[in-house]
Amino acid sequence: MSLDAVIFDPLLPFWLMGALALAMLAVLVFAVFRRLTGWPYRGFALVCVFLALLNPSLKTEERQAKADIVIVVVDRSSSQMLSDRAAQTQAALAHVTQQLADRPGTEMRLVEVEDAAGPGGSEVMSALAQVLSETARDRIAGAIVISDGQIHDTEFAPKLPAPLHLLLTGQPRDWDRRLVVKNAPGFAILGEPITLTLLVEDQGAAPQAAFADLILSVDGGPEQRYQIPVNREVEVDVSLGHGGINILQFSTPDMSGELTDRNNAAVVQINALRDRLRVLLVSGVPHPGERTWRNLLKSDSNVDLVHFTILRPPEKRDGVPVTELSLIAFPTRELFLEKIGEFDLIVFDRYKRRGLLPTEYFESITNYVRQGGAVLVAAGPDYAGANSLYRSPLGAILPGRPTSRVFEEPITPKVTEFGLKHPVSESLERFAPDIGWGRWLRQIEVETTSGQVLMTGRGESPLLIVDRVGEGRVALLASDHAWLWDRGYEGGGPQAELLRRVAHWSMKEPDLEEEALLAQPMESGLLVMRRSLTEGSLAPLEITKPNGTQLTIALQPVAPGRYEAEIVSEDLGLYRLGSGDLEIVAALGPAAPREFVQTIATDRVMAPILAKTNGGALALSEGLPKFRNIRNGRPSHGRGWIGLVSREAYVVQGVEIGQFLPAWVYLIFASLGLLAGWLREGRWGK
Repeated sequence: MSLDAVIFDPLLPFWLMGALALAMLAVLVFAVFRRLTGWPYRGFALVCVFLALLNPSLKTEERQAKADIVIVVVDRSSSQMLSDRAAQTQAALAHVTQQLADRPGTEMRLVEVEDAAGPGGSEVMSALAQVLSETARDRIAGAIVISDGQIHDTEFAPKLPAPLHLLLTGQPRDWDRRLVVKNAPGFAILGEPITLTLLVEDQGAAPQAAFADLILSVDGGPEQRYQIPVNREVEVDVSLGHGGINILQFSTPDMSGELTDRNNAAVVQINALRDRLRVLLVSGVPHPGERTWRNLLKSDSNVDLVHFTILRPPEKRDGVPVTELSLIAFPTRELFLEKIGEFDLIVFDRYKRRGLLPTEYFESITNYVRQGGAVLVAAGPDYAGANSLYRSPLGAILPGRPTSRVFEEPITPKVTEFGLKHPVSESLERFAPDIGWGRWLRQIEVETTSGQVLMTGRGESPLLIVDRVGEGRVALLASDHAWLWDRGYEGGGPQAELLRRVAHWSMKEPDLEEEALLAQPMESGLLVMRRSLTEGSLAPLEITKPNGTQLTIALQPVAPGRYEAEIVSEDLGLYRLGSGDLEIVAALGPAAPREFVQTIATDRVMAPILAKTNGGALALSEGLPKFRNIRNGRPSHGRGWIGLVSREAYVVQGVEIGQFLPAWVYLIFASLGLLAGWLREGRWGK
């Protein structure tokens, strides 16, 4: 294609050409004022001279027409797979492709958008902006989005130089039901009810229903059924039965005719905490380690500590009247008989029988442990004597029998092979300085009667023994010199971490259970961790995915007593995991992915974007649209049609510039004008 145009290249400067034009105009005005009959001819001559000075040229461009570009974005997200939307999308895409093929000089740029990574969703506008950044804007005739209108990145909508149209999938009769948890706390007090606000919402052309069934399951346990009103927020009270993470799954049954049941469930993870951990610390004699226990227990704001210290034993005879020794009597009967069940842990620190606690008190403590309580004994030299706690009714539950020998020499605590697996003592080595742990200076020799030895001292003699008794737990530390680690003696050691673990294991902290199955989300799926003290191979991991698919994979050892398995999956929702007798549920992402939060097709989300580009939305349920060519700024859509702008873009491939007329032609015309004026005013004018 070529195009001719006239351009001017004056022979004189512009200011001089302007002055000359004014002078010529003045001469003509003077001739008209004097009524000279030849002024038109003389004016013609002046114009010819002025045109010659303007030096007109003929510019010829060789142009190549460029095709109009129409961007077509096809939404292939999960919500587009509902009902017959996939078939609608394919039919619309085929129709658009054919219409653009029949439109002369048109090129189609096709982009298909799937679910976004992470939380998911339809990122249609981001895909459109990406294509637009790679396309010449003067060639954009329009953009077409084939979608259900439920997009999730409207804030990234680009500025378009042409109309943006939405071809809307879906049917007017579509309806769906979804379950929403409006509020749920991240933490809760164990045993106390918590209130959650729920909403069962019907969307679209839903049938009239006043109530819906609600099913609640905690950690995949037995189902609890309720009936709640539809389209109205309700409050549900739930009590958590164990410490740590509790997974609550709410669901409502699938209804006939609804688009999907993927949004009929909601998963809430709540960490259950004990209200307050109550610890009774009984110190037999004042000694440096007493402060260590007190500091450890008081440093935890969640612990209520009752400290019972014997400052003056009964056998001491110093003549001080009893009435001057204390203001009130210590409530031993109340603590050890009446309210002993209120304590989560009882610690005996270098305590021996002195007659202060009668036999019935020790029997009460023994029953307290069997019924779910916990006792921790930090043994000193008194444990090896005749007044040892082991020689009281408490000895029936203690895991170590004293031999009456006390080693007053440096010993280096070591974790046993079994202790490397146990959560109380595993990975303690990472707390060791370069020179290793510091030594303790005393150990009570004991013989193991029950339980597991986690640490040893002199000559492989048991140093730390733990045991389960009935529903409760017992721990025995056969030394009163753990405080040397706290003081940094010979480099110190993990005293605070060790004693914290012993205490919290005794109080049944979920993170310190010997047999446990845990799961945590990661970028590619779930990481499943199995802790076990079992020798030999473990039962494989059995997995039930959110869609009901079942599979079995082996757990791989990663450390003593620890096994892991990685579940690579993109399916969001609730996973049921089992290994042997252990079963848990784990949530990967929301139970209802982002694509299924709102499932009814609508143009409301994209309406503001369409309005800015003068575009429109047409429902495919009403038929496939026709295409029309429009001018920019004119109405671009109507009933059954959408418009595309004819851009007529081109590129210049070559330019030729030639003289418009030879100079002698201007001279001839100017001479003829002067001659005609002379004749008109001279001979012809007579």
